Amino acid sequence: MEWLVITLYGLTLMIICLFSLGQFNLTWHYLKSRKLRQDEHQELSEYPFVTVQLPVYNEKYVVERLIDAVCQMQYPKDKLEIQVLDDSSDETIQIIANKVQEHAKTGWNIQHVRRPDRVGYKAGALAYGLEKAIGEYIAIFDADFVPNPEFLIRTLPKFKHEKVGMVQTKWSHLNTDYGWLTKIQAFWLDAHFTVEQKGREHAGSFINFNGTAGVWRKACIEDAGGWQYDTITEDLDLSYRAQLKGWKFVYREEIESPAELPVVIPAVKSQQYRWNKGAAETARKTLGKVLTSNIGWKHKVRAVLHLLNSSVFLLLLIAAVLSIPMLYIKEYNPDLALVFDLGSIFIIGFLAMGFFYWVAAKATHPEYTFRYFIKNFPVFLAFSMGMALHNSIAVIEGYLGIKTPFVRTPKFNVQSKGDSWKGNIYLKNVLTPVTLMEGLLSIYFIYGIFSGFKLEDYGLMLFHAMLAIGFAYVFILSVKPINNA
Repeated sequence: MEWLVITLYGLTLMIICLFSLGQFNLTWHYLKSRKLRQDEHQELSEYPFVTVQLPVYNEKYVVERLIDAVCQMQYPKDKLEIQVLDDSSDETIQIIANKVQEHAKTGWNIQHVRRPDRVGYKAGALAYGLEKAIGEYIAIFDADFVPNPEFLIRTLPKFKHEKVGMVQTKWSHLNTDYGWLTKIQAFWLDAHFTVEQKGREHAGSFINFNGTAGVWRKACIEDAGGWQYDTITEDLDLSYRAQLKGWKFVYREEIESPAELPVVIPAVKSQQYRWNKGAAETARKTLGKVLTSNIGWKHKVRAVLHLLNSSVFLLLLIAAVLSIPMLYIKEYNPDLALVFDLGSIFIIGFLAMGFFYWVAAKATHPEYTFRYFIKNFPVFLAFSMGMALHNSIAVIEGYLGIKTPFVRTPKFNVQSKGDSWKGNIYLKNVLTPVTLMEGLLSIYFIYGIFSGFKLEDYGLMLFHAMLAIGFAYVFILSVKPINNA
């Protein structure tokens, strides 16, 4: 039994280390890309017809802001079609109808698209709208985004090469400084939208459409098989199908698309659940095709790490739970000291991950990098650890093919510290068994700290402290969300 624990613990740490080294490789490519001369802004020689799709479901707090922003785009009205793909079942329907009528009177080609049922959720809505779309290019924005007026005239020139199928822009944030929770999310997302996306592009490997703030060539969507809803991350799924067909994707870090970050844990959890489960579902569906494709082995490795990235939460949870038994196994088996000492090599993975986030922080906040990094990196790590149970369940469900309803992320229209989300009708604060387990895990890792003192083995004490804080933070804010969390 002891050797089983040791083997499983060592194996999880080794795989986590490999994922960290993969992130280090992306960091190296990102730094190389920064040395290249950035593309200058290009002017459109002609204006192709574009359809802007706005998939919406019960978004009474933010839908007017979204539609108003899209109707401020600097693009010829006679070359633009706007589809509000409305699956709502509440007063959002009338809000959209009024707003669409208002902008239609000023000459915008804007349509309030309702379908008979909500089959396929967002993917189904996008597919339904695509059948009616007359645009050569399809721009997509989720309800929490506020698109830049220059979005189309800055992205469309990137389609100059006929094999470019999609252009993705960088998410920026409307409410980073609302509280610690929004700062943590911004810290993580900034790393994805700098190092990960640009690093993969520079390496010539597959990148992904992020579900919003991007433009597709309509022919690319159709050639890749269209929007499918057998996974809940239809964006990642279509991205891989399109690139396996030979389409090229372009990422533009310099073009920012502002959006609102979730301000309470229940909303963050619903978003994280969808992203992690959907990634696992897409890996289950696509991994075999990637491995048998004719892309180079380096690109296959990066694709595998990309598709399996959500598994890190499951590996982290296993390693964390086993770390306390490992303390006692080490204490009562001094002859195995060398085996345990070899575990220190995994500090390499931690340093690689730290470097990854340091580079991202420097790229995003060059004016105060060190202070920003030191304040946010430890908090981010603790929070990520606290989300490990919730996200692991999502990953397991994805790999096992367990189907669950599409869980939307509530939007709040909260941008500054003075704004309040209280009274939001979409926020359902329910005490679940998972939340209770998060509270128990916090106590478990407090016991790990106590065990470290008892055994005079302090090597894992910081790790256990971060786990205890992370699970306690997630538990408390899941039970009772507070403003400025």
